[in-house]
Amino acid sequence: MVFKLKRSVVFYRLLVISCLPLFAFSQQKTNGALLSPIEWSMLKDTGNFYYVNFERYKIAPKLPVGVFDSGTGGLAILNTILTYDRHNNTTQAFGTDGIPDFEKEKFIFLADQANMPYGYYSIENKADLLVEHVFKDVQFLLSDKYYLDGADPVFHTGKKQVKTVVIACNTATAYAKAQIDSFTKKTGVNLKLIGVIDAGAKGVMDVLRKDENASVAVFATVGTIASKGYERTILSLKDRRGFTGQLRIFSQGGYGLAESIDGVSDFIAAKASVPRNDYRGPVLNTGEFKIDRTLLSTYNFDFENNGMLCDSKHADDCSILQINSPVNYLRYHLVPLMEKIRSEGNAPPLKAIVLGCTHYPYLVKELRSVLKELYDFQKDGKYVYRPLMAEHVQLIDPAENVAAELFEYLSYNSLFNPTPSSLITNEFYISVPNPSNRSVELNAQGELSYEYKYGRKAGNIQEYVKVVPFSKKNIPEETIERLQALAPAVYEEILLFHISNAKLDKLPAAIKF
Repeated sequence: MVFKLKRSVVFYRLLVISCLPLFAFSQQKTNGALLSPIEWSMLKDTGNFYYVNFERYKIAPKLPVGVFDSGTGGLAILNTILTYDRHNNTTQAFGTDGIPDFEKEKFIFLADQANMPYGYYSIENKADLLVEHVFKDVQFLLSDKYYLDGADPVFHTGKKQVKTVVIACNTATAYAKAQIDSFTKKTGVNLKLIGVIDAGAKGVMDVLRKDENASVAVFATVGTIASKGYERTILSLKDRRGFTGQLRIFSQGGYGLAESIDGVSDFIAAKASVPRNDYRGPVLNTGEFKIDRTLLSTYNFDFENNGMLCDSKHADDCSILQINSPVNYLRYHLVPLMEKIRSEGNAPPLKAIVLGCTHYPYLVKELRSVLKELYDFQKDGKYVYRPLMAEHVQLIDPAENVAAELFEYLSYNSLFNPTPSSLITNEFYISVPNPSNRSVELNAQGELSYEYKYGRKAGNIQEYVKVVPFSKKNIPEETIERLQALAPAVYEEILLFHISNAKLDKLPAAIKF
Protein backbone atom coordinates (compact mmCIF):
# COMPACT_ATOMS: atom_id res chain seq x y z
CA MET A 1 0.00 0.00 0.00
CA VAL A 2 1.37 3.38 -0.97
CA PHE A 3 -0.17 6.66 0.12
CA LYS A 4 0.58 9.87 -1.73
CA LEU A 5 0.97 12.22 1.21
CA LYS A 6 -0.02 15.73 0.31
CA ARG A 7 -0.05 18.50 2.87
CA SER A 8 -3.12 20.67 2.82
CA VAL A 9 -2.37 24.18 1.60
CA VAL A 10 -3.84 25.59 4.78
CA PHE A 11 -4.94 24.09 8.04
CA TYR A 12 -8.62 23.26 7.73
CA ARG A 13 -10.60 25.94 9.52
CA LEU A 14 -12.42 24.98 12.66
CA LEU A 15 -16.13 25.50 12.23
CA VAL A 16 -17.85 26.87 15.31
CA ILE A 17 -21.39 28.03 15.73
CA SER A 18 -20.51 31.71 15.48
CA CYS A 19 -19.05 31.38 12.00
CA LEU A 20 -21.20 28.62 10.52
CA PRO A 21 -22.93 29.70 7.31
CA LEU A 22 -26.66 30.01 7.50
CA PHE A 23 -27.24 26.88 5.43
CA ALA A 24 -25.91 24.76 8.29
CA PHE A 25 -29.09 25.37 10.23
CA SER A 26 -31.66 24.89 7.49
CA GLN A 27 -32.22 22.61 4.59
CA GLN A 28 -31.13 23.80 1.17
CA LYS A 29 -32.47 22.82 -2.23
CA THR A 30 -30.56 21.47 -5.18
CA ASN A 31 -32.41 20.46 -8.32
CA GLY A 32 -35.62 20.73 -6.33
CA ALA A 33 -34.43 18.24 -3.65
CA LEU A 34 -33.95 19.23 -0.03
CA LEU A 35 -30.47 18.80 1.43
CA SER A 36 -29.62 18.53 5.11
CA PRO A 37 -26.56 20.48 6.33
CA ILE A 38 -24.26 17.45 6.10
CA GLU A 39 -25.59 16.64 2.62
CA TRP A 40 -24.95 20.23 1.55
CA SER A 41 -21.42 20.07 2.97
CA MET A 42 -20.68 16.88 1.04
CA LEU A 43 -22.35 17.87 -2.21
CA LYS A 44 -22.13 21.66 -2.58
CA ASP A 45 -19.73 23.36 -0.15
CA THR A 46 -16.41 23.06 -2.00
CA GLY A 47 -14.50 24.65 0.89
CA ASN A 48 -15.83 22.23 3.50
CA PHE A 49 -13.72 19.38 4.88
CA TYR A 50 -16.58 16.97 4.11
CA TYR A 51 -16.97 18.01 0.47
CA VAL A 52 -16.66 15.22 -2.11
CA ASN A 53 -16.32 16.01 -5.81
CA PHE A 54 -18.95 13.62 -7.09
CA GLU A 55 -18.60 14.87 -10.66
CA ARG A 56 -15.20 13.15 -10.77
CA TYR A 57 -16.28 10.07 -8.81
CA LYS A 58 -16.26 6.94 -10.96
CA ILE A 59 -17.19 3.49 -9.68
CA ALA A 60 -14.56 1.10 -11.05
CA PRO A 61 -13.54 -2.55 -10.48
CA LYS A 62 -10.08 -1.66 -9.17
CA LEU A 63 -11.42 0.45 -6.30
CA PRO A 64 -11.59 -1.04 -2.77
CA VAL A 65 -14.70 -2.06 -0.88
CA GLY A 66 -15.55 0.18 2.09
CA VAL A 67 -16.78 -1.24 5.40
CA PHE A 68 -17.69 0.71 8.53
CA ASP A 69 -19.09 0.22 12.00
CA SER A 70 -19.59 2.33 15.10
CA GLY A 71 -16.65 0.47 16.65
CA THR A 72 -14.44 -2.55 16.11
CA GLY A 73 -17.33 -5.04 16.19
CA GLY A 74 -17.70 -4.76 12.42
CA LEU A 75 -14.33 -6.46 12.06
CA ALA A 76 -16.21 -9.71 12.73
CA ILE A 77 -18.19 -9.12 9.54
CA LEU A 78 -15.04 -8.22 7.64
CA ASN A 79 -13.40 -11.42 8.90
CA THR A 80 -16.31 -13.43 7.45
CA ILE A 81 -16.01 -11.58 4.14
CA LEU A 82 -12.24 -12.20 3.96
CA THR A 83 -12.69 -15.94 4.55
CA TYR A 84 -15.91 -16.37 2.54
CA ASP A 85 -15.64 -19.25 0.02
CA ARG A 86 -18.89 -20.24 -1.66
CA HIS A 87 -17.91 -19.84 -5.33
CA ASN A 88 -15.35 -20.83 -7.91
CA ASN A 89 -13.01 -17.89 -8.34
CA THR A 90 -12.48 -18.54 -12.04
CA THR A 91 -16.06 -19.14 -13.17
CA GLN A 92 -17.90 -17.48 -10.23
CA ALA A 93 -20.20 -20.51 -10.22
CA PHE A 94 -21.56 -21.64 -6.86
CA GLY A 95 -19.31 -24.16 -5.12
CA THR A 96 -16.28 -23.85 -2.89
CA ASP A 97 -12.80 -24.03 -4.47
CA GLY A 98 -10.62 -23.54 -1.38
CA ILE A 99 -9.84 -19.93 -2.31
CA PRO A 100 -11.57 -16.99 -0.59
CA ASP A 101 -14.09 -15.40 -2.96
CA PHE A 102 -12.78 -11.88 -2.31
CA GLU A 103 -9.09 -12.78 -2.48
CA LYS A 104 -8.37 -10.13 -5.14
CA GLU A 105 -10.30 -7.37 -3.41
CA LYS A 106 -8.94 -4.57 -1.24
CA PHE A 107 -10.96 -3.43 1.79
CA ILE A 108 -10.93 -0.18 3.75
CA PHE A 109 -12.43 -0.43 7.25
CA LEU A 110 -13.55 2.42 9.51
CA ALA A 111 -14.48 2.17 13.19
CA ASP A 112 -16.20 5.34 14.44
CA GLN A 113 -15.04 4.55 17.95
CA ALA A 114 -15.01 8.15 19.21
CA ASN A 115 -18.74 8.62 18.57
CA MET A 116 -19.94 5.24 19.80
CA PRO A 117 -22.20 3.90 21.30
CA TYR A 118 -24.54 4.60 18.39
CA GLY A 119 -27.38 2.86 20.22
CA TYR A 120 -27.86 5.65 22.76
CA TYR A 121 -28.47 8.55 20.37
CA SER A 122 -32.12 7.54 20.11
CA ILE A 123 -32.37 7.32 23.92
CA GLU A 124 -31.09 10.89 24.15
CA ASN A 125 -33.45 12.01 21.34
CA LYS A 126 -30.51 12.61 19.01
CA ALA A 127 -31.34 10.26 16.14
CA ASP A 128 -30.69 13.15 13.73
CA LEU A 129 -27.15 13.49 15.11
CA LEU A 130 -26.65 9.73 14.65
CA VAL A 131 -27.69 10.03 11.00
CA GLU A 132 -25.16 12.84 10.59
CA HIS A 133 -22.39 10.63 12.04
CA VAL A 134 -23.26 7.88 9.58
CA PHE A 135 -23.10 10.36 6.70
CA LYS A 136 -19.60 11.32 7.88
CA ASP A 137 -18.61 7.63 8.01
CA VAL A 138 -19.71 7.23 4.40
CA GLN A 139 -17.98 10.49 3.47
CA PHE A 140 -14.68 9.18 4.82
CA LEU A 141 -14.91 6.09 2.64
CA LEU A 142 -15.89 8.15 -0.41
CA SER A 143 -13.15 10.75 0.09
CA ASP A 144 -9.35 10.58 -0.06
CA LYS A 145 -8.71 12.35 3.27
CA TYR A 146 -7.27 11.01 6.51
CA TYR A 147 -4.95 12.01 9.38
CA LEU A 148 -1.84 10.19 10.57
CA ASP A 149 -2.82 10.62 14.24
CA GLY A 150 -4.95 12.82 16.44
CA ALA A 151 -2.21 15.43 16.80
CA ASP A 152 -1.64 15.74 13.05
CA PRO A 153 -2.38 19.42 12.26
CA VAL A 154 -3.33 18.85 8.62
CA PHE A 155 -5.09 16.12 6.73
CA HIS A 156 -3.46 14.05 3.99
CA THR A 157 -4.82 12.80 0.71
CA GLY A 158 -4.11 9.63 -1.18
CA LYS A 159 -6.51 7.18 0.46
CA LYS A 160 -8.44 5.30 -2.22
CA GLN A 161 -12.13 5.93 -2.73
CA VAL A 162 -14.44 2.90 -2.73
CA LYS A 163 -16.73 1.14 -5.20
CA THR A 164 -19.36 0.01 -2.66
CA VAL A 165 -20.04 0.39 1.05
CA VAL A 166 -20.95 -2.28 3.61
CA ILE A 167 -22.72 -0.79 6.64
CA ALA A 168 -21.49 -3.29 9.22
CA CYS A 169 -23.58 -1.67 11.95
CA ASN A 170 -27.18 -2.55 12.69
CA THR A 171 -28.04 0.77 14.33
CA ALA A 172 -26.55 2.76 11.44
CA THR A 173 -28.45 0.59 8.97
CA ALA A 174 -31.71 1.04 10.83
CA TYR A 175 -31.53 4.82 11.17
CA ALA A 176 -29.55 6.05 8.19
CA LYS A 177 -29.38 3.63 5.26
CA ALA A 178 -32.57 4.91 3.63
CA GLN A 179 -31.38 8.53 3.90
CA ILE A 180 -27.98 7.73 2.43
CA ASP A 181 -29.56 5.70 -0.37
CA SER A 182 -31.64 8.78 -1.16
CA PHE A 183 -28.59 11.06 -0.99
CA THR A 184 -26.53 8.94 -3.38
CA LYS A 185 -29.22 9.42 -6.01
CA LYS A 186 -28.68 13.19 -5.69
CA THR A 187 -24.92 12.76 -6.24
CA GLY A 188 -25.32 11.01 -9.58
CA VAL A 189 -23.03 8.20 -8.38
CA ASN A 190 -24.52 4.72 -8.50
CA LEU A 191 -23.17 3.67 -5.11
CA LYS A 192 -24.44 0.41 -3.64
CA LEU A 193 -25.00 0.27 0.14
CA ILE A 194 -25.22 -3.14 1.79
CA GLY A 195 -26.76 -3.18 5.29
CA VAL A 196 -26.78 -5.94 7.88
CA ILE A 197 -30.48 -5.94 8.83
CA ASP A 198 -31.75 -7.49 5.60
CA ALA A 199 -29.00 -10.08 5.91
CA GLY A 200 -29.93 -10.91 9.51
CA ALA A 201 -33.64 -11.21 8.73
CA LYS A 202 -32.87 -13.58 5.87
CA GLY A 203 -30.74 -15.69 8.21
CA VAL A 204 -33.63 -15.98 10.67
CA MET A 205 -36.13 -17.11 8.05
CA ASP A 206 -33.64 -19.58 6.56
CA VAL A 207 -33.68 -21.69 9.76
CA LEU A 208 -37.49 -21.92 10.01
CA ARG A 209 -39.85 -24.25 8.17
CA LYS A 210 -42.73 -22.49 6.43
CA ASP A 211 -45.34 -24.16 8.66
CA GLU A 212 -43.36 -24.00 11.90
CA ASN A 213 -44.57 -22.34 15.10
CA ALA A 214 -41.59 -20.59 16.61
CA SER A 215 -40.38 -17.63 18.60
CA VAL A 216 -37.32 -15.72 17.51
CA ALA A 217 -35.43 -13.05 19.40
CA VAL A 218 -33.69 -9.93 18.17
CA PHE A 219 -30.72 -9.24 20.43
CA ALA A 220 -29.29 -5.87 19.46
CA THR A 221 -28.34 -2.43 20.73
CA VAL A 222 -31.00 -0.33 22.40
CA GLY A 223 -31.09 1.96 19.37
CA THR A 224 -31.57 -0.87 16.89
CA ILE A 225 -34.38 -2.31 18.99
CA ALA A 226 -36.05 1.10 19.25
CA SER A 227 -36.02 1.44 15.46
CA LYS A 228 -37.97 -1.84 15.05
CA GLY A 229 -36.00 -2.33 11.85
CA TYR A 230 -35.50 -6.06 12.40
CA GLU A 231 -39.12 -6.71 13.31
CA ARG A 232 -40.41 -4.95 10.20
CA THR A 233 -37.90 -6.69 7.94
CA ILE A 234 -38.51 -10.17 9.39
CA LEU A 235 -42.29 -9.82 9.12
CA SER A 236 -42.04 -8.50 5.57
CA LEU A 237 -39.81 -11.41 4.56
CA LYS A 238 -42.18 -13.83 6.34
CA ASP A 239 -45.05 -12.63 4.14
CA ARG A 240 -43.00 -12.71 0.94
CA ARG A 241 -41.92 -16.28 1.62
CA GLY A 242 -45.45 -17.47 2.38
CA PHE A 243 -44.67 -18.48 5.96
CA THR A 244 -47.83 -20.02 7.44
CA GLY A 245 -46.69 -20.91 10.96
CA GLN A 246 -47.11 -18.79 14.08
CA LEU A 247 -44.10 -16.49 14.44
CA ARG A 248 -43.49 -14.48 17.61
CA ILE A 249 -40.69 -11.91 17.74
CA PHE A 250 -39.16 -10.86 21.04
CA SER A 251 -36.51 -8.18 21.40
CA GLN A 252 -33.79 -7.41 23.91
CA GLY A 253 -31.73 -4.23 23.88
CA GLY A 254 -28.19 -5.07 24.96
CA TYR A 255 -27.56 -1.97 27.07
CA GLY A 256 -23.81 -1.78 27.79
CA LEU A 257 -22.84 -5.07 26.13
CA ALA A 258 -21.20 -3.78 22.95
CA GLU A 259 -19.57 -1.01 24.95
CA SER A 260 -18.11 -3.50 27.43
CA ILE A 261 -16.67 -5.49 24.52
CA ASP A 262 -15.03 -2.33 23.16
CA GLY A 263 -13.83 -1.24 26.61
CA VAL A 264 -15.90 1.98 26.82
CA SER A 265 -15.15 3.39 30.27
CA ASP A 266 -18.76 4.42 30.98
CA PHE A 267 -19.63 0.72 31.22
CA ILE A 268 -16.50 -1.23 32.10
CA ALA A 269 -13.15 -0.60 33.77
CA ALA A 270 -10.69 -3.47 33.61
CA LYS A 271 -8.60 -2.17 36.51
CA ALA A 272 -11.47 -1.29 38.85
CA SER A 273 -11.98 -3.33 42.01
CA VAL A 274 -14.67 -1.24 43.74
CA PRO A 275 -17.84 0.49 42.45
CA ARG A 276 -17.19 3.63 40.37
CA ASN A 277 -18.88 7.02 40.37
CA ASP A 278 -18.67 7.34 36.58
CA TYR A 279 -20.36 4.00 35.83
CA ARG A 280 -23.42 4.19 33.53
CA GLY A 281 -24.39 0.54 33.32
CA PRO A 282 -27.30 -1.27 35.03
CA VAL A 283 -27.61 -0.91 38.82
CA LEU A 284 -29.69 -2.60 41.50
CA ASN A 285 -33.45 -2.08 41.27
CA THR A 286 -33.21 1.40 39.72
CA GLY A 287 -33.90 2.86 36.29
CA GLU A 288 -35.05 1.42 32.98
CA PHE A 289 -32.06 -0.93 32.89
CA LYS A 290 -31.85 -2.33 36.38
CA ILE A 291 -30.42 -5.42 38.01
CA ASP A 292 -33.39 -7.22 39.55
CA ARG A 293 -32.33 -8.45 42.99
CA THR A 294 -34.99 -11.19 42.86
CA LEU A 295 -33.22 -12.65 39.79
CA LEU A 296 -29.66 -12.68 41.18
CA SER A 297 -29.56 -16.47 41.41
CA THR A 298 -30.81 -16.70 37.81
CA TYR A 299 -28.28 -14.21 36.43
CA ASN A 300 -25.57 -16.32 38.07
CA PHE A 301 -23.06 -13.46 37.77
CA ASP A 302 -19.37 -14.33 37.89
CA PHE A 303 -17.71 -12.21 40.59
CA GLU A 304 -14.21 -13.52 39.86
CA ASN A 305 -11.55 -11.08 38.61
CA ASN A 306 -13.77 -8.12 39.52
CA GLY A 307 -16.37 -9.16 36.95
CA MET A 308 -18.91 -7.55 39.30
CA LEU A 309 -18.16 -4.56 41.51
CA CYS A 310 -19.84 -4.66 44.93
CA ASP A 311 -19.62 -2.42 48.00
CA SER A 312 -19.55 -5.45 50.30
CA LYS A 313 -17.30 -8.48 50.71
CA HIS A 314 -20.38 -10.68 50.38
CA ALA A 315 -22.38 -10.60 47.16
CA ASP A 316 -25.70 -11.07 48.92
CA ASP A 317 -25.10 -7.91 50.95
CA CYS A 318 -24.37 -5.57 48.04
CA SER A 319 -26.20 -2.26 48.12
CA ILE A 320 -24.20 -1.10 45.09
CA LEU A 321 -23.67 -3.62 42.31
CA GLN A 322 -22.05 -2.83 38.96
CA ILE A 323 -21.45 -5.10 35.98
CA ASN A 324 -17.79 -5.14 34.95
CA SER A 325 -17.31 -7.86 32.33
CA PRO A 326 -18.83 -8.63 28.90
CA VAL A 327 -19.99 -12.09 30.00
CA ASN A 328 -21.87 -10.66 32.96
CA TYR A 329 -23.54 -8.12 30.65
CA LEU A 330 -24.53 -11.11 28.53
CA ARG A 331 -26.04 -12.89 31.54
CA TYR A 332 -27.85 -9.71 32.54
CA HIS A 333 -29.61 -9.52 29.15
CA LEU A 334 -30.42 -13.16 28.43
CA VAL A 335 -32.36 -13.64 31.67
CA PRO A 336 -34.92 -10.84 31.03
CA LEU A 337 -35.25 -12.06 27.44
CA MET A 338 -36.35 -15.46 28.72
CA GLU A 339 -38.56 -13.76 31.31
CA LYS A 340 -40.36 -11.89 28.53
CA ILE A 341 -41.08 -15.17 26.75
CA ARG A 342 -42.19 -16.78 30.02
CA SER A 343 -44.58 -13.92 30.77
CA GLU A 344 -46.40 -14.53 27.45
CA GLY A 345 -47.57 -17.92 28.66
CA ASN A 346 -48.41 -19.39 25.26
CA ALA A 347 -45.46 -18.32 23.10
CA PRO A 348 -43.90 -21.02 20.89
CA PRO A 349 -40.42 -22.15 21.98
CA LEU A 350 -37.47 -19.89 21.19
CA LYS A 351 -35.88 -21.27 18.03
CA ALA A 352 -33.37 -18.59 17.00
CA ILE A 353 -31.64 -15.45 18.20
CA VAL A 354 -30.40 -12.97 15.63
CA LEU A 355 -27.21 -11.26 16.79
CA GLY A 356 -28.28 -7.78 15.76
CA CYS A 357 -25.04 -6.09 16.81
CA THR A 358 -21.71 -6.73 15.14
CA HIS A 359 -19.98 -7.04 18.53
CA TYR A 360 -22.10 -9.95 19.74
CA PRO A 361 -20.59 -12.70 17.55
CA TYR A 362 -17.38 -12.27 19.54
CA LEU A 363 -19.22 -13.85 22.48
CA VAL A 364 -20.85 -16.77 20.66
CA LYS A 365 -19.10 -19.36 22.82
CA GLU A 366 -20.17 -17.60 26.01
CA LEU A 367 -23.68 -17.04 24.64
CA ARG A 368 -24.14 -20.76 23.99
CA SER A 369 -22.86 -21.53 27.48
CA VAL A 370 -25.31 -19.15 29.18
CA LEU A 371 -28.21 -20.44 27.05
CA LYS A 372 -27.32 -23.97 28.16
CA GLU A 373 -27.34 -22.81 31.80
CA LEU A 374 -30.78 -21.29 31.34
CA TYR A 375 -32.06 -24.42 29.59
CA ASP A 376 -30.95 -26.46 32.63
CA PHE A 377 -31.93 -23.90 35.28
CA GLN A 378 -34.31 -25.28 37.93
CA LYS A 379 -36.29 -23.69 40.71
CA ASP A 380 -38.20 -25.75 43.27
CA GLY A 381 -37.30 -28.86 41.27
CA LYS A 382 -38.81 -27.56 38.02
CA TYR A 383 -37.15 -26.37 34.84
CA VAL A 384 -37.95 -22.69 34.54
CA TYR A 385 -37.08 -22.02 30.90
CA ARG A 386 -36.70 -25.44 29.25
CA PRO A 387 -40.32 -25.56 27.95
CA LEU A 388 -39.79 -22.12 26.38
CA MET A 389 -36.72 -22.78 24.27
CA ALA A 390 -35.16 -25.25 21.89
CA GLU A 391 -32.35 -27.29 23.40
CA HIS A 392 -30.00 -25.77 20.82
CA VAL A 393 -31.13 -22.26 19.97
CA GLN A 394 -29.85 -21.15 16.55
CA LEU A 395 -27.59 -18.08 16.71
CA ILE A 396 -27.95 -16.02 13.54
CA ASP A 397 -24.88 -14.04 12.52
CA PRO A 398 -25.81 -11.76 9.57
CA ALA A 399 -22.22 -11.74 8.31
CA GLU A 400 -22.59 -14.73 5.96
CA ASN A 401 -25.55 -13.15 4.17
CA VAL A 402 -23.71 -9.82 3.95
CA ALA A 403 -20.83 -11.59 2.19
CA ALA A 404 -23.27 -13.35 -0.14
CA GLU A 405 -24.95 -10.05 -1.08
CA LEU A 406 -21.59 -8.39 -1.68
CA PHE A 407 -20.51 -11.25 -3.97
CA GLU A 408 -23.76 -11.10 -5.91
CA TYR A 409 -23.47 -7.34 -6.39
CA LEU A 410 -19.85 -7.36 -7.56
CA SER A 411 -20.47 -10.31 -9.87
CA TYR A 412 -23.69 -8.98 -11.45
CA ASN A 413 -22.15 -5.53 -12.05
CA SER A 414 -18.76 -6.84 -13.25
CA LEU A 415 -17.00 -5.04 -10.41
CA PHE A 416 -14.63 -7.76 -9.23
CA ASN A 417 -11.03 -6.57 -9.44
CA PRO A 418 -9.60 -8.28 -12.54
CA THR A 419 -5.94 -7.34 -12.06
CA PRO A 420 -5.02 -6.95 -8.41
CA SER A 421 -1.59 -5.74 -7.36
CA SER A 422 0.90 -8.37 -6.25
CA LEU A 423 0.46 -7.30 -2.64
CA ILE A 424 -2.96 -6.16 -1.47
CA THR A 425 -2.87 -4.37 1.87
CA ASN A 426 -6.23 -3.76 3.45
CA GLU A 427 -6.53 -0.54 5.43
CA PHE A 428 -7.93 0.04 8.93
CA TYR A 429 -8.95 3.40 10.38
CA ILE A 430 -10.52 4.59 13.60
CA SER A 431 -11.97 7.90 14.78
CA VAL A 432 -10.37 9.69 17.73
CA PRO A 433 -11.38 12.98 19.44
CA ASN A 434 -10.13 16.04 17.59
CA PRO A 435 -7.85 18.02 19.93
CA SER A 436 -7.79 20.92 17.44
CA ASN A 437 -11.50 21.52 18.00
CA ARG A 438 -11.77 23.69 21.10
CA SER A 439 -15.42 22.79 21.64
CA VAL A 440 -14.57 19.12 22.23
CA GLU A 441 -14.95 17.98 25.86
CA LEU A 442 -13.14 14.86 27.10
CA ASN A 443 -13.53 12.65 30.15
CA ALA A 444 -10.69 11.41 32.36
CA GLN A 445 -9.96 8.58 29.92
CA GLY A 446 -9.46 10.97 27.00
CA GLU A 447 -12.75 9.99 25.33
CA LEU A 448 -15.58 12.32 24.34
CA SER A 449 -17.53 12.82 27.55
CA TYR A 450 -21.01 11.31 27.63
CA GLU A 451 -22.62 14.73 28.17
CA TYR A 452 -20.74 16.26 25.25
CA LYS A 453 -21.20 13.27 22.96
CA TYR A 454 -24.98 13.26 23.29
CA GLY A 455 -25.34 16.99 23.90
CA ARG A 456 -24.21 18.03 20.42
CA LYS A 457 -26.76 19.20 17.90
CA ALA A 458 -27.20 17.98 14.33
CA GLY A 459 -26.56 20.60 11.67
CA ASN A 460 -23.48 22.06 13.38
CA ILE A 461 -21.06 20.66 10.81
CA GLN A 462 -17.56 20.52 12.26
CA GLU A 463 -14.76 18.01 12.82
CA TYR A 464 -15.49 16.53 16.22
CA VAL A 465 -13.13 13.66 15.42
CA LYS A 466 -10.19 12.80 13.22
CA VAL A 467 -9.96 9.52 11.36
CA VAL A 468 -6.53 7.90 11.75
CA PRO A 469 -4.93 4.49 11.07
CA PHE A 470 -5.26 1.74 13.67
CA SER A 471 -2.39 1.80 16.15
CA LYS A 472 -1.54 0.34 19.51
CA LYS A 473 -2.34 3.75 20.99
CA ASN A 474 -5.98 3.73 19.86
CA ILE A 475 -6.88 0.02 19.89
CA PRO A 476 -7.24 -1.59 23.36
CA GLU A 477 -5.06 -4.60 24.04
CA GLU A 478 -8.17 -6.63 24.92
CA THR A 479 -9.60 -5.91 21.47
CA ILE A 480 -6.45 -7.11 19.73
CA GLU A 481 -6.40 -10.30 21.81
CA ARG A 482 -10.04 -10.94 20.90
CA LEU A 483 -9.34 -10.40 17.21
CA GLN A 484 -6.34 -12.72 17.30
CA ALA A 485 -8.48 -15.48 18.81
CA LEU A 486 -11.82 -14.95 17.05
CA ALA A 487 -11.08 -13.03 13.84
CA PRO A 488 -7.62 -14.27 12.79
CA ALA A 489 -7.92 -13.22 9.13
CA VAL A 490 -8.58 -9.62 10.16
CA TYR A 491 -5.86 -9.77 12.80
CA GLU A 492 -3.27 -10.77 10.18
CA GLU A 493 -4.43 -8.00 7.86
CA ILE A 494 -4.09 -5.41 10.63
CA LEU A 495 -0.51 -6.54 11.23
CA LEU A 496 0.27 -6.22 7.52
CA PHE A 497 -1.26 -2.74 7.49
CA HIS A 498 0.96 -1.62 10.35
CA ILE A 499 4.07 -3.11 8.84
CA SER A 500 3.30 -1.37 5.55
CA ASN A 501 2.78 1.97 7.28
CA ALA A 502 5.92 1.60 9.38
CA LYS A 503 8.06 0.92 6.31
CA LEU A 504 6.85 4.23 4.91
CA ASP A 505 7.72 5.97 8.22
CA LYS A 506 4.10 6.95 8.65
CA LEU A 507 3.87 5.35 12.09
CA PRO A 508 6.59 5.28 14.76
CA ALA A 509 7.37 1.60 14.26
CA ALA A 510 5.93 -1.69 13.11
CA ILE A 511 3.44 -2.39 15.85
CA LYS A 512 3.65 -5.82 17.33
CA PHE A 513 0.35 -6.50 19.06
